[in-house]
Amino acid sequence: MINGETLKQAIISGANNIQISKARINDLNIFPVPDGDTGTNMSMTIVAASVALQNSDATDVATVAHNTASAMLRGARGNSGVITSLLFRGISKGLEGKVEASGEDLVAALGLGVEAAYNAVTKPTEGTILTVARMAYEAGLEALETEDDPAVLWEIICDEAAYALEQTPKMLPVLKKAGVVDAGGKGILTIFEGMLSVFRDGKVIEYDEEEEVDTTSDDFFRSAAAEFDEVINFTYCTEFIVGRDPECEEDPNELRLFLETIGDSIVMVADDEIIKVHVHTEQPGNAMQRGLLYGQLLTVKVENMKEQHKNAKIENEKMKAQAEAEDDKLAFAAPVEEYGFVCVAAGDGVRDLFMELGCKNVVSGGQSMNPSTDDIVEAVLATPAKKVFILPNNKNIIMAAQQAVTLIGDREVIIVPTKTIPQGLSAMLVFDPDSDSDTNLENMKQAAKNVSTGQVTFAARDSEFGSKKIKEGEIIGLANGKLTVTDKTPNKALYKLCKSMIDKDMSFVTLISGADVSDEDAQAAVEMLESKFSDQVDITYIKGGQPIYYYIFSVE
Repeated sequence: MINGETLKQAIISGANNIQISKARINDLNIFPVPDGDTGTNMSMTIVAASVALQNSDATDVATVAHNTASAMLRGARGNSGVITSLLFRGISKGLEGKVEASGEDLVAALGLGVEAAYNAVTKPTEGTILTVARMAYEAGLEALETEDDPAVLWEIICDEAAYALEQTPKMLPVLKKAGVVDAGGKGILTIFEGMLSVFRDGKVIEYDEEEEVDTTSDDFFRSAAAEFDEVINFTYCTEFIVGRDPECEEDPNELRLFLETIGDSIVMVADDEIIKVHVHTEQPGNAMQRGLLYGQLLTVKVENMKEQHKNAKIENEKMKAQAEAEDDKLAFAAPVEEYGFVCVAAGDGVRDLFMELGCKNVVSGGQSMNPSTDDIVEAVLATPAKKVFILPNNKNIIMAAQQAVTLIGDREVIIVPTKTIPQGLSAMLVFDPDSDSDTNLENMKQAAKNVSTGQVTFAARDSEFGSKKIKEGEIIGLANGKLTVTDKTPNKALYKLCKSMIDKDMSFVTLISGADVSDEDAQAAVEMLESKFSDQVDITYIKGGQPIYYYIFSVE
């Protein structure tokens, strides 16, 4: 049997193990853009639990697992961190009420974690962390037929996770082409192996900064999760609330599973009295009919998205000083105004621009600097509004923002799934305080969708993209996230990228310069764009001060 102290030490060991290896996972990626933060995100997520456990005197596995899940939920960073937190949240549910855990308990709990992680992703992609966790659980489940020793079962789980990781290139062409495995899968294997060291040998893997893996090693791992983006494919935005029949024994999770077969963008919250549903689908009637199995419909709203306008800690020194004066916490603000905004961004100029557009709190973060769920929660609670819109402005922050919604009860929180700074700015510009939140959400989504984003940065590593070899440090340009041009200077790459993205249907270009661009180079860039494109588009320049990207620009 596994007792509370053993589980506690196992999770601490898992956290230490991934801390040691996080740099390897970070520094090498399929894409040469400097955004390889999978290791850091997963490490910081589980380290939040490690810190909480070290300050806890819990002795039963239920409390240890609960404390772990709670800390990881709040500390979750990036998509990989959120998925990791969901795995451990499921484990916590599986161990509820238990003082000790048998091998069977441990495997069943992992199964609930895998289910929770898959349910959180609208379109799960095989060949990622999800696959590694699922195959590991299935191996443990099969082994229960002949084995119940928790240490032996966890070793089987780790062995299968390692095998599954080796198979990820066969499941994802982008991994196979690069000849690598998935970073999230490697991360969860590393955590599980750290836990095994305690379950099997009674040894906690200790963390020492000097022991962190040399990232120049040839044995490297890259993430494919960012290659797969959600696309809205359905016509009807369908929302309803079911007043639950107390005699109904149907599992609400079955409703979620059904909704996944007929639509996407699913948000469902259930308690003992109601079930609230949001889904994009071609079959709103079928969704509501299935909802009637659980009770009476209290409210219903169906909108045709194709017929209407469709769809922290702050980096600035002044904001840092304010946060330090308040024990590093933004002050709580009662929800007295109707609407408010929380945006994620980096760079003084970008932050100031969002605040000028009406954003109350800007959470410091972005590429390679993903804020935690708790950072976002804190910013929302410091926004004095009944309805708070969150603009993540990065696809790797959207899941953390979605998790924040579950932790806030005194105000409505609405996620606008913006993936770039230009998308966020355009979404803010179309907000209408005289419209309701649903209309504003769809208008903001549509505004973001209409924006093309260009980004000029540097290659963080040697890479091969298509038939082109890219050297570390080479300047690269991305059009809507796709590597499009390379050159020797940021301004030359900017020109090539603009030339590829500006056409006769475009009217506006907004150029945002980064922290590593001098005023002289920025002025030269503006003059270049005006001389080449002013007869086609109006050009606006902003000194953004963002890291990583020399230039970010929008084309509308």
